[in-house]
Amino acid sequence: MTAVDAPVRGGATMSSRYSTFMSRHSSMVPTFAAVVILIVLLVGAQLRFENFLTPRNLSALLLDNAYLVVLAVGLTLVIVTGGIDLSVGSVMAFTGILCASLLASGMPAYLAIPIMLMGGAAIGLLVGILVQYFNVQPFIASLAGLFLARGLAFVVSLSSIRVEDPAVLWLQRTRFTVGDWYITPTGIIALAVVALGAFVMQWTRFGRTIYAIGGAEQSARLMGLKVGRTKVVVYVVSGVCGGLAGLILTAYSGAGYPRNGIGTELDAIAAVVIGGTLLTGGVGYVLGSLVGVLVYGTIKKLISFMGAEQSWMQIIIGAILLIFIVVQRVIVARSQRRT
Repeated sequence: MTAVDAPVRGGATMSSRYSTFMSRHSSMVPTFAAVVILIVLLVGAQLRFENFLTPRNLSALLLDNAYLVVLAVGLTLVIVTGGIDLSVGSVMAFTGILCASLLASGMPAYLAIPIMLMGGAAIGLLVGILVQYFNVQPFIASLAGLFLARGLAFVVSLSSIRVEDPAVLWLQRTRFTVGDWYITPTGIIALAVVALGAFVMQWTRFGRTIYAIGGAEQSARLMGLKVGRTKVVVYVVSGVCGGLAGLILTAYSGAGYPRNGIGTELDAIAAVVIGGTLLTGGVGYVLGSLVGVLVYGTIKKLISFMGAEQSWMQIIIGAILLIFIVVQRVIVARSQRRT
């Protein structure tokens, strides 16, 4: 009898351990799923195209999506608070064309770059003030920021402005190589932003306040946390990330263009959601958003290898996004039942 009961008790123990692990780490399931999807995509691409997993292609994956990585970091902070920022694509275009215009007029890069970053911060500040102090819904406030930034971009110039400043072009043209691997200064900037964002979210009071606001804003207020200031600063950070992405994209393309970034805010939001950040707020990881961007970039490169139409890119990303939203809803429902 004892010999028969022992495996049952052992099985029950394993089952309880699994249940405990899933209950404690259920919020990380979408991020784990994104990692699995990325691995499957890379392995599948290598099986289909034998030269896909080469150092050159993998290095280019970060190079081509560095601006999107920076946007995703800023959006992660915003979405974790339960907000949204639709202005980042237009901010990227505005700051990019502003930088190109300033450089073309003879202003040195060490002055033009801070001005463009302050331009992004100003639009983020405006959106944050509308959300926090005028009780405007984040969707509407950031939509206003989107139109404002896009309008300002066309005010600066209606056409493309070529960048010839060596300091800006150096960010893209320089290669730091290790064997067949390489990285550009724009890639280093993107990874530095990810590292800084992950540190802030996990190890600082500011980051813990962001999670508390997204989890239960009223409870965060009762705890004495600086809810208002934190929400405004989060949108300012998103605006600065938009400005920094504008610099990276300008260096990447060698020009500023007022129509850059149309729809990019949706790509960045999709990457953040695929990376495991809940649209309802309270749960999200900067490193997960990086994985989401890599999934996005891998699908884009895979479609290019296949020679298929780019419309398939939107279809595939839409399908993956739908799956992840359903998974998130299941996680939220389970957490609500436990409480």
